[in-house]
Amino acid sequence: MWDERYSGAGYAYGTEPNDFLVAMVGRLPAGGRVLCLGEGEGRNAVWLARQGFRVTGVDASAVGLAKARQLAEAAGVGIETMHGDLAEFDLGEACWDAVVSVFCHLPPELRRQVHAGVVRALRPGGVFLLEAYTPRQVQFGTGGPPNAGMMMDLQALAGELSGLAIEHGVELDREISEGRFHDGIGAVVQLIARKTAA
Repeated sequence: MWDERYSGAGYAYGTEPNDFLVAMVGRLPAGGRVLCLGEGEGRNAVWLARQGFRVTGVDASAVGLAKARQLAEAAGVGIETMHGDLAEFDLGEACWDAVVSVFCHLPPELRRQVHAGVVRALRPGGVFLLEAYTPRQVQFGTGGPPNAGMMMDLQALAGELSGLAIEHGVELDREISEGRFHDGIGAVVQLIARKTAA
């Protein structure tokens, strides 16, 4: 599915970074090593690289990552890309200053596995930044998977991220304009969580 979506002309979700990421970038350790989950065509990774972060984007779509590298080259920055399925991808241990997850929707069991991996992979003081659709998004139909079970809410995330202290967590409706697949009012959860010191 994703190779097909990313093989079209242009960028499926645009080339501008996610609004929540832009608003909260000051909460990420400056110049740190950042992992972007489900990074696709690279809009967030490239923007972070332009802000001075050392960025790695992982995605299951080789087509999307090729476009991410093109976007980085056009912006005059370097990013690392890793082709991999998050079901099998090893996030590492205490090796990232921040992990970014923007509309990275996974089946619930896999999501819990990945989020446990995020907790392990962050360095003490490291930050997890997430924006995702909540189950109410199915009513809007302006983006995201059609299955409410793939969505997230703050209560579930708090349970999945044991070991991180939630510094900012809200559910809200907001206008989203991110390419042709995220366009209109969306029901989202936004979260900033920090790994407590060892």
